[in-house]
Amino acid sequence: MRQLDSQSADFDAALTGLTAYESALDPQLTRTVQDIIATVRADGDAALLAFSSEFDGLAAQSVAELEVSTSRLETALASISPEQREALEAAAARITDYHQHQLQASWQYTDESGNTLGQQITPLGRAGIYVPGGKASYPSSVLMNALPAKVAGVQEIIMTVPAPGGEISEMVLAAAQLAGVDRVFTIGGAQAVAALAFGTETLPAVDKIVGPGNRFVAEAKRQVFGRVGIDMVAGPSEILIICDGETDPDWVAMDLFSQAEHDESAQSILLSPDAGFLAAVRQSIERLMPQMPRADIIRASLERRGALILTRDLQDAVALSNRLAPEHLELSVADPDALLPSITAAGAIFLGRYTSESLGDYCAGPNHVLPTSGSARFSSPLGVYDFQKRSSVIKCSEQGVQALGRVASVLARSESLVAHARSAEMRLKSE
Repeated sequence: MRQLDSQSADFDAALTGLTAYESALDPQLTRTVQDIIATVRADGDAALLAFSSEFDGLAAQSVAELEVSTSRLETALASISPEQREALEAAAARITDYHQHQLQASWQYTDESGNTLGQQITPLGRAGIYVPGGKASYPSSVLMNALPAKVAGVQEIIMTVPAPGGEISEMVLAAAQLAGVDRVFTIGGAQAVAALAFGTETLPAVDKIVGPGNRFVAEAKRQVFGRVGIDMVAGPSEILIICDGETDPDWVAMDLFSQAEHDESAQSILLSPDAGFLAAVRQSIERLMPQMPRADIIRASLERRGALILTRDLQDAVALSNRLAPEHLELSVADPDALLPSITAAGAIFLGRYTSESLGDYCAGPNHVLPTSGSARFSSPLGVYDFQKRSSVIKCSEQGVQALGRVASVLARSESLVAHARSAEMRLKSE
C-alpha cells in the first residue's frame, strides 16, 4: 500500500495516477451485449430461455417456469433463521423510515394575474431491480433498491436475479418478500436487462432499471438508457477516511478492508496529518490481513489502488476529499460536525469514530447505492426521488394570458416562430 505526502512536488501526478479508473468501453463486450439485446428484442421469451440454458444451465420450457412464485417467497422468509429475519426486518424498517423523509409532494401557487403554476409529482408505473445471484447473497441490495420504490408508490416492482444451476439465496428471496417485490424472475445478465427494458411475452417492460451487476449488466444498462431510466453505471467501490490520528488504528484498518474486499479494483484511501498514525495503521493492516477470508482480494486492492496520505492538516484533507468526490467518506475526527459544512462532494458521509461505513451498507437507513468514480460531484445516492416523475403545471386565467401572451409573442417572433406567436396572440383581447 503506497504512502503519499500532499506537500511533495509530485503529489498531484501521483494522486491522479492512483485514482484514475478507466471504464473505457471494451469493443468485444459492447458487441456481445448489443447482440444479446437485439436477440431478446427480436425473439422475446425464446431468447431468454436460450440464454438461461446457455449461461445458467436452466432447462426451462417457458419463462413462466423462471418466475418465483409468491408461495416460494413466503417459504424463503419463513425458512431463514430467526436472527436473520430479525436483522432483515430491522434494516427494512430503518431504510423505509429514512426514505419516507424524502417523499416529495405536488405543489401549486397562483400569481398576481390569476395564473396557476406548479408541479405534479407522480410515481413510476413499474420499476425493475437487478440483483446479483448464484452463490452471491446480497439481500441488502434488494432492500436498498426496492424499498425506496415502494415508498415512492411505484405500482409494480419486478426483480431479476440469476440462479446458475438453480442455485439461489434464500436470504435474497426473503428480502424480496419482505420488501414487497411484486414479481421475481430467475434471469440474469444482459438478457435480463434487455427484457426489463423492452419486455417479452411474459416479462413486462419497466420504466427504470436499478441495481448492481457484473460488467455485462453494467454495459447493458448503458446501452438501454434512453429507452428506460437507469440508476447509474457504477464503478468500483471506494472509501476515503479522514482521521485526526486519535481513532484506534485497528478500526481504521478494518474500515479500509471493508471496501477493499469487494474486488481488486476497489479503492481505499486514508488521509491524516499525523505521520505516526499512518505508520500505526500500516502495522494494523499487516497484522490483521492474515485474519481476513478475502485477504488475497484485499491485498491486491490495497496494492493497486490503496494509499495512506499525509496531509498538511485536516482542512487540506477535506480539500483533497472534495477533489476526489468519494463514494463513502468517513470523518473519523473529534469534531466531525465542524468539518461537515466544508464537504462538497461525497456519496455518503459518516460522522465520528463510531460510525463505520459498513453500518450504512446494511442498516443505518440511507441508501447504499451511491455515485462512484468521482461522480458525487454531480450525482446523488439512490432515493425516493429516483422513482418519482415531475410534471410542470400551468393554468392561465383570461386576465393572466393578456400579459403572458404578449411576452410570448415578442419572444416567438424574435425566433421566427410565427405559429408560436399567433397561438399566443389569438387569446389576447382586442385593444
